[in-house]
Amino acid sequence: MIMMHWAKLISNKRLGQEDRHAERHDDRSEFKRDSDRLIYSAPFRRLQNKTQVFPLPGSVFVHNRLTHSLEVASLGKSLGDDVARKLIKKHPELGGTLFEEIGTIVQTACYAHDMGNPPFGHSGEQAIQAFFKEGAGAYLEEKLSPRLWADITHFEGNANAFRLLTHRFLGRREGGFVMTYSTLASIVKYPHSSSLAGAHGKFGFFETEETTYRKIADELGIICHASTEDGIRYARHPLAYLMEAADDICYEIMDIEDSHKLKLLSFEETADLLLGFFDDNTTTSIRQRIEAEGVTDKNEQVVYFRACAVGKLESLCVDAFVENEEAILNGTFEGSLIDHIPELQKKNYRHCIDVSVEKIYRSKAVLDVELSGYKIMETLMETLTDAAVNPKKFHSKQLIRRFSSQYDIQNPNLEDRIMAVLDYISGMTDIYALDIYQKINGISLPII
Repeated sequence: MIMMHWAKLISNKRLGQEDRHAERHDDRSEFKRDSDRLIYSAPFRRLQNKTQVFPLPGSVFVHNRLTHSLEVASLGKSLGDDVARKLIKKHPELGGTLFEEIGTIVQTACYAHDMGNPPFGHSGEQAIQAFFKEGAGAYLEEKLSPRLWADITHFEGNANAFRLLTHRFLGRREGGFVMTYSTLASIVKYPHSSSLAGAHGKFGFFETEETTYRKIADELGIICHASTEDGIRYARHPLAYLMEAADDICYEIMDIEDSHKLKLLSFEETADLLLGFFDDNTTTSIRQRIEAEGVTDKNEQVVYFRACAVGKLESLCVDAFVENEEAILNGTFEGSLIDHIPELQKKNYRHCIDVSVEKIYRSKAVLDVELSGYKIMETLMETLTDAAVNPKKFHSKQLIRRFSSQYDIQNPNLEDRIMAVLDYISGMTDIYALDIYQKINGISLPII
């Protein structure tokens, strides 16, 4: 049976610097350098004004994409460190190698996991997809290649994050952010082309970055399941499972905490959801500890419950990874780590999702953001795509001047210009997208 090997999977080789030796002036590891490059980058800072779920800003502070990413990264570091510790006991030969740094690699992948998401949460993704599938951009199918059409009609934030970090027009220099191979591979949750995505429609890289992903995967010894004219499909890099688990846990649990703050869920409902990950004896013990410590404020109690729930899920996901290491390394592991935790916690996690869909994601506040965001994105897509398709029009020239030089909007190839529009719009913050929308529609004028 074909197996992936940790010695190859954890590599500090950098994309774009394979043949160069960079002089170092400090003791940071290459993976810590990856982390620092992301934290100090403009795309990462812009996450502070991108909707996670609830409207921004509000009278009650809730999570945005930046605070979510910071929390996911913190949890990802714990997951990676705990897995490293357990697997080094199981495989002593991994001690003293780059494997010891997998916590930092997962942490960095978590920082990056939402950097490709457009404004206005998931409605932004859906607006881009719908523009091409059923909106004003449907006519472009005849002008574009089938592979690109599959990419843009399934526009995916995860694939866009990989593009952001590797595409030379979007980074600071050739090779994008010049990240290590292992960090880049750990970001990709769906390591296949859009044409091979299947019913779920998720994919990991656009056709424009397919060669780059193949280069990374082959260097790291990631198992290739399929390679055809229609695209490629690889097994996941093992650390992508840890990044996904950190995201899954934070996304679900933190939304419940936010919902309590916004009074979408009562204290009793919130407590039942967060303590549902424990048996009756443990739940009683947690409540007794809160009482003994004199925590009477309901919000503080929810914070305590949330911390317990996150800690429990983290521990169980570490166990699931270690127990399924062989299947993960031979590319046969199915589902997420959450799918492989004990039935009590898995059942309650699914219950949390059901409650979130019913009472949170369909709440008026969330729906209002989605409706407004969808309209803004639809208008931006229609106007800026028309400028890319007809660049010689006067209005098109005016719009194109708004693009900075990092976007390839002047490329003579139409497909590259279409991707430049997607790069520009997906990189916008909510406020900037609203501002451009208002200016395009003559709703607001700049004050000079």
